[in-house]
Amino acid sequence: MSDKLKAQITAYLRARMPEAGAIEINALSRIHGGASRETFRVRANMENGGERGLIFRRDPVSTLIETERQIEFAAYRSFRDSDVPVPGALFLETETRWLERPFFVMEEVEGGTAASILSADPYGAHAEAIGHQFFSILGRIAVRDVASSDLAKHSEKPAPDKAWMRELAHWEKVIDEDELEPQPIARAAIRWMRRNPPPPAQRISIVHGDYRTGNFLHDGQGRIIAILDWEMAHLGDPLEDLAWALDPLWAHHNPARPAGTISREAGIAGWEKASGLKADAKALQWWSMFASLKGIAIWISSAKEFQSGDNTDPVMAFSGLYCLPYHNKVLADRLVALNAGARS
Repeated sequence: MSDKLKAQITAYLRARMPEAGAIEINALSRIHGGASRETFRVRANMENGGERGLIFRRDPVSTLIETERQIEFAAYRSFRDSDVPVPGALFLETETRWLERPFFVMEEVEGGTAASILSADPYGAHAEAIGHQFFSILGRIAVRDVASSDLAKHSEKPAPDKAWMRELAHWEKVIDEDELEPQPIARAAIRWMRRNPPPPAQRISIVHGDYRTGNFLHDGQGRIIAILDWEMAHLGDPLEDLAWALDPLWAHHNPARPAGTISREAGIAGWEKASGLKADAKALQWWSMFASLKGIAIWISSAKEFQSGDNTDPVMAFSGLYCLPYHNKVLADRLVALNAGARS
């Protein structure tokens, strides 16, 4: 890691945390894998407080998805001191004088690891324990009081019967702007979703927006210790999160075990118990279609960024080459099944 960046972070911490006394950076490393922020792990030795782990999340020059750092920071703050485990969100910086681009700082959650969707068995013997927590925590996110949350100050609250409309319009616009070639399957899915809207949301909740394998830390012993990557958080229908968590891409080695954990039925039951809500079959069918369409929009943006050379991170190429055709097939299969059901 560059000496310049190390010096910049040292200067920032000394200015932001004068009570810590003298501060020296013991270690600085880049955490790869994210597509919407540049993430750095910092180990800082503080005269008053000893060594401390911090995470810096900086806006990249080019990003897979356009997100607002203030939204992500507010989402983390919305769950501080709650039963949803999140890192402590410390500082939000919109000025560019410190690290050239805006960023925010979080506490490092130590002793955790994140699984990969490339792993056929990401949690091993702890899959069942992780799975029950995974869906239970998602249910607890759904019942967080919206009005008193930090996120409510920065995210518009849709009417229960308009949440689906806003999200569909947003991701359709992404496809319109970023597609490099025609997307007939996505367009057919959009037509179906507009003709068959879901029931109104049971409640408007905080929606994580990217709740899946890879976006939480576990301790290796069957315990989830932090939910990460809230950059797509917003207010909306909590079934949006449930459908995304159940999407087959996150368990493509064995789609019968969402997120590589427990069965779909067990996951839904755990979410319902924790949230007090019902996973209405018609609504979940719609949001499941939407999840794969949203995925297609993200992967299309990825392909565009990589093709243009604006972002050459390998994750961008993988998203365009593997995830995009995968979600196209998922949507095509669902449309075929819907049409067959309509004819029977």
